Amino acid sequence: MRAILTVFAKEFRENLRERRTLFSALILGPLLGPLLFAGGLSLELSRGSREGERPVALAVAHGERAPNLLAFLRQYGVAVTPVDYDAAAARAAVLSHRHAQVLAVSADFGARLREGKPAPLALYADASDLAAAGDAARVRALLGQYGALLARLRVAGRGIDPLLLVPVAVQDMDVSTPATRSVLALGTLSYLVLLTMLMGGMYLAIDATAGERERGSLEPLLTVPVPRAQLIFGKILATCAYMTASLTLTVMVFAIVLRFAGLERLGMSVNFGPWAAARVILCCLPLVPLGAALMTIVAAYTRSYREAQTWLGLTLLVPTLPLVFAGVLGLRPRLALMAVPSLSQHFLITSLLREEPIPLSFLLLSVAATLALGALLIGVAGRLYRREALLG
Repeated sequence: MRAILTVFAKEFRENLRERRTLFSALILGPLLGPLLFAGGLSLELSRGSREGERPVALAVAHGERAPNLLAFLRQYGVAVTPVDYDAAAARAAVLSHRHAQVLAVSADFGARLREGKPAPLALYADASDLAAAGDAARVRALLGQYGALLARLRVAGRGIDPLLLVPVAVQDMDVSTPATRSVLALGTLSYLVLLTMLMGGMYLAIDATAGERERGSLEPLLTVPVPRAQLIFGKILATCAYMTASLTLTVMVFAIVLRFAGLERLGMSVNFGPWAAARVILCCLPLVPLGAALMTIVAAYTRSYREAQTWLGLTLLVPTLPLVFAGVLGLRPRLALMAVPSLSQHFLITSLLREEPIPLSFLLLSVAATLALGALLIGVAGRLYRREALLG
């Protein structure tokens, strides 16, 4: 144990003098990542609130054929612009972005309404234009409301109770809380926390083998009268220390900047105070030795610092892949899934943000499975360091 601690102290001190390691582990990820996340979130919330308040721009071709419809649209904040387009011109106007959407009123619109038949309208919009998708949805909803209003007036004019058209009355009962709703905006927080934690130890893991080999200091190091496994264990321990520092700084910065993100404007509250931040750190700590060992193993198979950087850049994606599948497949916490490292940490962080109770069995299985896999990989790293091919 004394030899492991000696190597740990040596690696820790040496990397304190390495500016690239300090910048990556303690500045780039822990500070820049949360700031960019909170800034982007705040801008998105501001943009969403502005879009909800501004009027919708709608170009209407032959609007004189439906004056009541235009009055209805204007009543609900739609800025109507009269145009004289045929079908081809309407398509061209939308594709060239002269207008986000064009509503064309058919020539027989009024006649079919008087006959009690469906009156055709054509709404031209670009489904690939994400910036205009919200406005198009609002226009479609208003057109649907206008159609429902006309239907009620028709049956009322025939002496029929309009309530007969509403056989089922559905009441939406939202049982979410401000804390649970915040996860809609903070869904990628666990991904950023885990990725930043891994980046905190990446350069030290590279230096453990590839860096020493490239500098020519690996062979003299292995001649020291200390078991080789203890040398790599000390290096892994130093990597764990930097990853823990990066994790702690990242979570602390998130706890500060999220207070200014403005989620309260959308009826959300951020459960990320000091106690919640401490629990997030504790939930992620079992993943630290696993990540350090995995990066050290990958670096052991590389021949240069640059090659190690390339492979470890890809390796950082491995622990975060389960989080991607969880989002795509809509996975929810189950006991079996808590045995998957990184995925279980994602579920624990999400539960903390939602202020939901965490079953003890879920927590114990997550910690045990993650630490067990980490211990296995540390053992594999120790065996790799005893190979003579390591010097080749």
